[in-house]
Amino acid sequence: MRGDDQTAPIAPAFPGRRWLLPSAVAAELDPDAGPSGRRPRRTVRDWIVDFCCFLLAVGIGLAVADTLPGAQDLPHALLVADQLLGALSCAAVWLRRRWPLGLAIATLPLGFLSTTAAGACTVALFTLAVHRPFRYVAWVGGTQLVLIPVLIWARPDPELEYGPAVVWTVLLTVAIIGWGMFVRSKRQLMLSLRDRARRAETEARLRAEQAQRLAREAIAREMHDVLAHRLTLLSVHAGALEFRPDAPREEIARAAGVIRESAHEALQDLREIIGVLRAGEPEDPARPQPTLAALDALVAESREAGMKVTLDRHVTDAAAVPASIGRTVYRIAQECLTNARKHAPGTEAAVTVTGGPGDGLSVTVGNPAPEGDVPPVPGSGQGLIGLTERATLTGGRLEHGPREDGGFEVRAWLPWPA
Repeated sequence: MRGDDQTAPIAPAFPGRRWLLPSAVAAELDPDAGPSGRRPRRTVRDWIVDFCCFLLAVGIGLAVADTLPGAQDLPHALLVADQLLGALSCAAVWLRRRWPLGLAIATLPLGFLSTTAAGACTVALFTLAVHRPFRYVAWVGGTQLVLIPVLIWARPDPELEYGPAVVWTVLLTVAIIGWGMFVRSKRQLMLSLRDRARRAETEARLRAEQAQRLAREAIAREMHDVLAHRLTLLSVHAGALEFRPDAPREEIARAAGVIRESAHEALQDLREIIGVLRAGEPEDPARPQPTLAALDALVAESREAGMKVTLDRHVTDAAAVPASIGRTVYRIAQECLTNARKHAPGTEAAVTVTGGPGDGLSVTVGNPAPEGDVPPVPGSGQGLIGLTERATLTGGRLEHGPREDGGFEVRAWLPWPA
């Protein structure tokens, strides 16, 4: 396989700046960077953000530690327990990426047990909104919003009245959830855009491969249609010279001339095809492609090779036949005559072309069964497959099969707009 036909690897997203991305986003953008099935490792940005979240949780806990209601009247053991729970909740912030849902659920009752855990509860709720779908945020966040009035009643704020404290806490909770969902939506947008880019690259690569395959098939079909006809003529005349070495000098000279001319034509056709492969255009633009008008020359060439051929053509305004339709008719007749020489030597082939504008062109090529057994030809059937594809590409149809008398017939219809 050639190197340009192989699937090119997709370049990693943001090369050299991976440390600026969250580990979850970097793993989605470049799934081959780390081991599969394992949680992505923290990036430098993750460590910085996690450390800032930890400091935020500790700062909020220290800020509210002095506002404990009736702190001077509470037992020292309760104050120590409150601060201990706050410290443990702050330490649990480092686990927020691994278990965001579990941490958010675990911090729900901490609001009633520890005032210094408020910062950790805030970070846990924000992390849940960033790392989990909305259904989890709705359940946990909704539960927390419902519990806020009870929490403010159980632990009243020394500086705000009950109503304003409830409103302020609800607004703060909603803002934290909204901010987290906004961050998550930005990450999802980034991933979706990268996914679109990957799909676009894959589709473009597939379209290029399909175009190359179709071009190769077209070239192979053209080589088969053209060269098979020429080489069959060479084989027929060379076989005649082999089996009749005592033929008159005139017949030998005529057969040698046909062999030379067929070989020259085959070389020119092969040179044109190679030119298409190299430069995308034929080397000799002066040689036009065959059309319906070249059908007489094809029949005459087959007759010179010793083949019996009859041509019955009834086409209205033959000069107006589209070039692509005429070329397809020529290729069908050429392939069928080549097959008749190979599979039914010595029989008479009949070529019939009828039609007109609006009715389309009907092409029929048939031959009777050969006399005696004919050895099978390797690779038979490929030409008929190519003819069927040609007819389908022009919007027509082609059928082939044996006749009742043991012969073979090919029938095709090609559209000819009025």
